[in-house]
Amino acid sequence: MTHARQPRIQVVAHRGASEEAPEHTLAAYRKAIEDGADALECDVRLTADGHLVCVHDWRVNRTSNGRGAVSALELADLAALDFGTRRTREFWRTRDEQPDWEHRPEDREETSVLTLERLLQLVSDAGRRVELAIETKHPTRWAGQVEERLLLLLKRFGLDAPASAEDSPVRVMSFSARSLHRVRAASPTLPTVYLMQFASPRLRDGRLPAGVGIAGPSIRIVRNHPAYVERLKRSGRQVHVWTVNETADVELCAGLGVDAIITNRPRSVLDHLDHLGR
Repeated sequence: MTHARQPRIQVVAHRGASEEAPEHTLAAYRKAIEDGADALECDVRLTADGHLVCVHDWRVNRTSNGRGAVSALELADLAALDFGTRRTREFWRTRDEQPDWEHRPEDREETSVLTLERLLQLVSDAGRRVELAIETKHPTRWAGQVEERLLLLLKRFGLDAPASAEDSPVRVMSFSARSLHRVRAASPTLPTVYLMQFASPRLRDGRLPAGVGIAGPSIRIVRNHPAYVERLKRSGRQVHVWTVNETADVELCAGLGVDAIITNRPRSVLDHLDHLGR
């Protein structure tokens, strides 16, 4: 008896190759593409003057040499900041090895604030299919304007209305079911991912918010409730797990048959999945 080979697990670079270069910078995403990542993950926030930028926190204090809320700053304010110096100084201070990537002040574009438009351009110029998982951050003072601007930008790249969810190189993720509902209402074929930090009793039977086809559980959920992943798979859901960096967690995800692994270490995870034959 022969067994059909399971589809290859997609490896998604979390904020780029963020183990190697500062998160959400052009340097991190270039490295992820170079390392062979199947997809890139980014968080998006809306600036005071209406631009979508790739920044995780609501403030820039942790990741840049500046201060303030993204929603209260204009793109020009953010462009004046460096999103690489703090990571280089603090992250590598406690490690024995040095990164392949090196911060050079003259390479300003590599660590300047990254707009979603620039990231979309990078993906379109990659020379191969590289998918993009875009997380909308909520709550925010701009509420539904985030999704509105996102869909307008995707439309400019011809990505807002794929023929089917399976064909789409872009998916929208959020912890906010309302955000995903807005996306679904405006673009029914654009795939959406419901992110979960904890497995709520209401959803433990494998249900997801209406119209959402992909579950995005944390690795903590997968470790503590592996049967939940099995229920999701039995109900026909895809499962994309975040943030998976350790070898044992990669093996757990592979054994459960998840569809995508979101990781800070795309090259390492790709190598280990190859070793596992996955």
